[in-house]
Formats: sequence, C-alpha cells, structure tokens
Amino acid sequence: MISKQKILIVDDDTNIAELISLYLKKECFDTLIVNDGNEALKQFKTYEPNLILLDLMLPGIDGYEVCREVRKTSSVPIIMLSAKGEIFDKVLGLELGADDYIIKPFDSKELVARVKAVIRRFHNAEKLQQEEDSSPSIEQSGDFVSYPNLIVNLTNYSVLYQNQPLDMPPKELELLYFLASHPNKVFTRENLLDKIWGYDYYGDTRTVDVHIKRLREKIKDHDNWSIATVWGIGYKFEVRK
Repeated sequence: MISKQKILIVDDDTNIAELISLYLKKECFDTLIVNDGNEALKQFKTYEPNLILLDLMLPGIDGYEVCREVRKTSSVPIIMLSAKGEIFDKVLGLELGADDYIIKPFDSKELVARVKAVIRRFHNAEKLQQEEDSSPSIEQSGDFVSYPNLIVNLTNYSVLYQNQPLDMPPKELELLYFLASHPNKVFTRENLLDKIWGYDYYGDTRTVDVHIKRLREKIKDHDNWSIATVWGIGYKFEVRK
C-alpha cells in the first residue's frame, strides 16, 4: 500500500487551515494543522511532512523564522501563504529557502496544483540525485553542459562543481542549465521567468534575481566562465576564451 503524502499546514486562521485541509484530503493527501510557529517546528520533527504550507503571520515565531529553522536541517518543500503581496515579502521568503509563494485569497485548484508540482519536482530531483550518488563514476549522458570545473546535467538533475556533487533545488538547476546551454546569450528576467517557471507562473521578475543570487553563493566565477549581470537587461552565462 502506497503511503499518503503528508502536508503540514501552519496557519493561525482555523477556518482557512481547515479549508486547505479539506481541499488536500480530497486529493488523497494526509494533513496536520498547527496554529503557531513553535508548534510547527515541534510537529515538523515528529510528523515528518512531505511539504509544509506555511503562513507568514503567526503567533510566537513568524513564518520567516520557521522557514529559516527548517532549512537548517531539511530541504523539505515549503510553500509560503500570505495576504501580503509586496515584492519584498516574496523575495525574503524565497531567499530564506521557500520553494513557492501563494497570496491569499487563492483558488483551491491553484493551491492543489502548486502543492503537487512542488512535491513532484522535489521527489524527481531527490530520486535522480540518489541514483547519481549510488553510481558516482557513471559517465555523463542525456542533456548536459560541461565547462571547466562545472557539469550541469538536466537529465538526471545533477551538478558537479570542482569535481564534487553539488546539491541544488530543481529550479536553480534548471536556470543554471538554461543559461549555460546558451553561452554569452543575454536573457531578460521576463525571458527567464517564462522559460524556467512557465507563462502561467504567478510570480514576478525578482524571483529570477533571488535564484541567481543563490547560484552565485554556491558557484563562484571561474577564469573561463561566470554568471554575469547585464545591467539594465538581465543575465547571461559568460564564457571567455
């Protein structure tokens, strides 16, 4: 028997939390509702969810702090929920490690679709990484790009940096692969948002900036290549002869 995917719902509005739980249970998810940040961290350890739906405004510690604490030990997917719609709030959530951001009020079908998509991406990347780790000497195959000290493989969602496997969330890897597979070509933020997140993504161009920042924290400029900013336009993977 296949076990149900477990969703931890963290929201101090009981009506909203129960409504979300109802939507997800109809899609055969198992859910657990908690109403404050401290309890969320406690239940995270015991419930071991496959995804966290995390409201920002919580009693005790807020959603940002919960996200920060979870990310110290786990890469479990986190979707932030908030009535706040300002760009700053979205960017801060993404910088702290959230995988997606949904603004209240939201459509039930959109919520379920986002949950399914984030879980699917996470588990596909995790499975492929495990396969890669179990056979580290395997030659690269499929869709990959190779540069000195860097190999990005889109087929098995793996990154080798300085000859060492590098953990990377799916969207970061997809962004890096896309740029690296088009060396020296400049893309606007809108181009990248469309190519990587899709035309139906309810985000904004700062999402691209956040992911570029994360990539630069993990991958430093090489003598032969770098992730370059083209001021006033966007980004490119610059390759130098």
